[in-house]
Amino acid sequence: MDSSNIFSITTFVYGFACIMYVVFWIFKSKISGKIATAVLIFGSILNIAGIGLRWSETYKLGFGHAPLSNLFESLTFFSLTIALLYLFVEFKYGKKILGVFASPMAFLAIAYASLGTNSQIAPLMPALKSNWLIAHVLTCFLGYAAFAIAYGISIMYLIKISESVNKMSIVKQLPDITVLDDLTYKMIVFGFFFLTLGIITGAVWANSAWGRYWGWDPKETWSLITWFIYATLLHARLIKGWAGKKIAYLSIFGFVAVLFTYFGVNYLSGLHSYGS
Repeated sequence: MDSSNIFSITTFVYGFACIMYVVFWIFKSKISGKIATAVLIFGSILNIAGIGLRWSETYKLGFGHAPLSNLFESLTFFSLTIALLYLFVEFKYGKKILGVFASPMAFLAIAYASLGTNSQIAPLMPALKSNWLIAHVLTCFLGYAAFAIAYGISIMYLIKISESVNKMSIVKQLPDITVLDDLTYKMIVFGFFFLTLGIITGAVWANSAWGRYWGWDPKETWSLITWFIYATLLHARLIKGWAGKKIAYLSIFGFVAVLFTYFGVNYLSGLHSYGS
């Protein structure tokens, strides 16, 4: 069995976890909630195993490197960071219902990797042969994962305050809006910290690879735009006292920018276009 097979199995495991979280939400089934968490943990272990095996496979092919260099590999890693960060939030705050909106993002990321991208293992292009590869990708995707979870929580917040649905029994089961607002803020602070580290490590890496820290490459430009969106959100929260709906909308807008930074710029010419 190779890494691609493990990632395919992981896709189905994450999908089953999503279903069990929904069953837990709709039917208030505690056993379904326990199964959902256990399945998501198992999926995370498989995800880690797949990444480790793919890393081993690169060495067998004679050009060993961390499996973080193309869209397929980054998506599998993105899926893992979402799953692990969500599990931390679940165990930290005991809000299992958050998995209804968080687990689908881990599933969709690895499903897209398995079904919509080229999984072929290839040697690194010269510019990527650096010890900064792992540091840069790890920090960026920890930030992206936090923003993804904040996005899911923001959707929950807007559903919770919607007058047209907030009287429905399943909506009443969602956490209190103050809890959702606080978790959104904490996830964004976490994500902003790691996005900042990701930009810094990327700049250092760019200097070692191309002899300049910043070159206004499309990926660099959109990373900066995304950084400013979340910086504006945090400024509005801390200085202007914004909370609730305004922060939820900014969180959603910020994650749209994250998705364009991650996917959209792959279709623009530039130093990061290899991601496509």
